[in-house]
Amino acid sequence: MTLAFLNLTWPTFANGLALGGVYALMAVGIGLVFGVLRLVNFAYGQLIMAGAFALAYGSQWGFPNWASILFCFGVVLGLSILMDWLVFRPLRTHSPAVMLVATFAVAFLLQNIALLAFGPLGKSAGSLAILNAPWDVGGVFIKKIAVISVATAAGCLVILQLLLTRTPLGLHMRAASMDFRTARLLGVRANRVISGAVIISGLFAAVSAVMLSVQELTVVPAFGTQDTILVLAGVVLGGLNRPVPATLGGFAIGFANGILGGVLPSNQSQYLPSFLFAAVIVVLLVRPDGLFTRARGSVERV
Repeated sequence: MTLAFLNLTWPTFANGLALGGVYALMAVGIGLVFGVLRLVNFAYGQLIMAGAFALAYGSQWGFPNWASILFCFGVVLGLSILMDWLVFRPLRTHSPAVMLVATFAVAFLLQNIALLAFGPLGKSAGSLAILNAPWDVGGVFIKKIAVISVATAAGCLVILQLLLTRTPLGLHMRAASMDFRTARLLGVRANRVISGAVIISGLFAAVSAVMLSVQELTVVPAFGTQDTILVLAGVVLGGLNRPVPATLGGFAIGFANGILGGVLPSNQSQYLPSFLFAAVIVVLLVRPDGLFTRARGSVERV
């Protein structure tokens, strides 16, 4: 069964939605830290990699699936908090360039630690492979993970929106993202806001690690790196300093990646990232402020 345009199959369309949902979560995770610290965390992919390795080892050690997922969340949150304490807080008063270089250093450090500890071949994360089995939806066979990814991404985004608009921490994060210095003068506790953003960002990284490890059953030290680079391109495509457009940009790049990955011949799939980055460049030449932003100054930052 196919869609009318581009001869797409419904399963490919569903896979595009699923990958778009995961990339949207990653975009939100990156955007939260950027909104508070004005820092693009290039080590975000390594957090996802660490979570995927935790999931793989949980499976190898005989943990039940729920325990492996909890282990994944614990590892990612632990690394996120350590990154906050050891990198973000001490360097917060330094220039953005210093913090940017620091996140690069953390990314390379974590990736090389994984390479030394686990080797280049990585580990199998097959405990959740059952989620790749298809569901029969009206005669159309769609992978369970596609449906679960879309539902999970939507649920996480709704919960985050409620947190940002209905809780004191969320309101403080919004205020800090608009003007951190003024927010501090008005009584917003900087460390609390930064820690909140880092923890929520880590939670989204853990969710992304689980979803991606189901689709890519072998976890290697470079796991999640290319996905993170594509998400960063999507965030810039949508509008880096606007959370909703940035999320839409992440979803768009993930959706395009999933669709084109299913449509392109196998001998051309290696060029897919090049096609996506070329499209991003063309869009930014036409819309430098982002594809999903309105006129400058007309949109609230958070």
